[in-house]
Amino acid sequence: MKAKTKIITKPDMLIEMSWEVCNKVGGIFTVLSSKAKQMQKRYRNSYCLVGPYFVDKSRGVFKEEPIPEIYKQVYSDLKDVGIILHFGTWVIKGEPKVILVDFSNFWYNKDDIKKQMWESFGVDSISSAYDFDEPVLWSWTVGMLVEKIGQVQQDKNIVLHAHEWLSGGAILYLKKNNSKICSVFTTHATTLGRTIASHGLDLYYELDKIKPTEEAYKYGVQAKHNLEKVSAENANVFTTVSQITALEAKYILGKDVDVILPNGLDMSEFPSFEETALKHKQYRNRLRRFALYYFSPYYKIDLENTLFYFTASRYEFHNKGLDIFIESLGKLNEKMKKNNSKKNIVTFFYVPAQMTNINPDIIEAREFFRDIKDLLEEEEDDIKENLLYTISAEEKINKKSIFSESFNLAMKSKLLKLKSKNGPAPLSTHEISQAENDSILRAFKAAGLENKEEDKVKVIFYPIYLTGADGLSDLDYYQSIQACHLGAFPSYYEPWGYTPLETAALGVASLTSNLSGFGKYFYSNLHDKKNPGIYILDIENEKREDILREFVDILYKYTLFTKKQRIENKMQARKVAFMADWENFVDYYVKAHGLALERSQSQIVSREKTCQQESKSYKKTTS
Repeated sequence: MKAKTKIITKPDMLIEMSWEVCNKVGGIFTVLSSKAKQMQKRYRNSYCLVGPYFVDKSRGVFKEEPIPEIYKQVYSDLKDVGIILHFGTWVIKGEPKVILVDFSNFWYNKDDIKKQMWESFGVDSISSAYDFDEPVLWSWTVGMLVEKIGQVQQDKNIVLHAHEWLSGGAILYLKKNNSKICSVFTTHATTLGRTIASHGLDLYYELDKIKPTEEAYKYGVQAKHNLEKVSAENANVFTTVSQITALEAKYILGKDVDVILPNGLDMSEFPSFEETALKHKQYRNRLRRFALYYFSPYYKIDLENTLFYFTASRYEFHNKGLDIFIESLGKLNEKMKKNNSKKNIVTFFYVPAQMTNINPDIIEAREFFRDIKDLLEEEEDDIKENLLYTISAEEKINKKSIFSESFNLAMKSKLLKLKSKNGPAPLSTHEISQAENDSILRAFKAAGLENKEEDKVKVIFYPIYLTGADGLSDLDYYQSIQACHLGAFPSYYEPWGYTPLETAALGVASLTSNLSGFGKYFYSNLHDKKNPGIYILDIENEKREDILREFVDILYKYTLFTKKQRIENKMQARKVAFMADWENFVDYYVKAHGLALERSQSQIVSREKTCQQESKSYKKTTS
């Protein structure tokens, strides 16, 4: 009796490719870099990442190393056709092995590659632009690389895991050349879905009515859409990052997802709760100092009773829910004024945009504020001594007993310089290009958010990337999050949504929507409705006025929380974040890779049986 073919459920070697390996562009960089340690743990020395070689982008994150002996012939063969390989290590936790592909000398093959994709797979890219051609050329060369690795490692079962349409060329190359390498394709967001949503349409209400091919041509994304679709069809296993994107893929790509791969974080990289409490106080005080000189030229602001809210995203006004957030803040402002709230809210919009330079009035206020701070530091020893003597003598503490007359006069002069403006405070830290047409600034004004003294809710558009050295708050991205009390991310289109998860991991309460992959995944797991840590706004099933009412209610209730209640929310937020640790989520990846192998081997067995049956039939016929 013939032995059954043994099904192998874990590859001997995993190659994971993405345009964002050692090349930070968006969220996939975070996906890959944060899970690398767990991938190393699961696959040990049989795991390798492949990305594009851009010398400026790779500097500081890629450590080049000698070519491994086993791949010297592969290197030589590809070099002969203009493809240069760079072997090394990605300088992140886990330090995974990396191959970066320099395809710049392979451009002469561009049109031939696009011709092959059209003839073999129907990918219409005749009018495609550079942003399509560049990643396609790269991914095709990666396909050539992986094919050669398979020839060198003939005794190994190899899986290629390709992320997004930008990696699709590798899957098509391997399919066209009948490679035994099996593949997993992950779409993090469909090109067409993101495009439709960005035009302000309710994508999920229209899914069953969409005609994908027609819409792709309408919006000019047919090349990317076609490549994405055929990559999903030709991979052994098709995956995406959330239930909401799986639904989107079913209608837009016409393909059911095999496995969902939710995005996680390496929670060991985040501070303990005790550390987050200390850092919150430290960075909050720095943000308070910034807010002090931002608003003080115009009016007094009670920072002891001020909460900091924020949002952070790409400038996708509707997709990221910036429109509904601003409208809710406007209604919150009216509610707080009506109820004579003792609290103030300052909300930061960390959304990079086209701008010129820092508002000159803010620069002037910053310098006046620094003068005040310098004067205090110069007199610090004398002030402490005077305070000590006054307390010891049990005398009444007042300005005269603590500060010298010369100090009082100098300080009065500096305060007069600082408090020199009239009217409302500015809406933006920087001068915005074409401000009159800017969606955020226009929405502020439409919502009545004008930063007047009487406003309980004030807004600050912060249109730059947070580097920690911007000459204003001087806080980087994570520090800015830790300085705040609540982050809001009410996305209409968000395949996963890292920001609310990162916010929670840093011990800050956050809000997201159930149209984000993250929000939908955790919706049923948030049992503590009183202190959920992460609020999930229902925008999938509600009318706009009901969404706004619930949103305002959440934002207002948070202003009523005691310090103890806010701490309880912080603790719950971190608890939820730990549920998304890569240590738990990486097993979904292992499952997808095993399924790809099983399918590949089943197909081989099926083909062998078909060949045997055809052979028997042929013999009978000829006899």
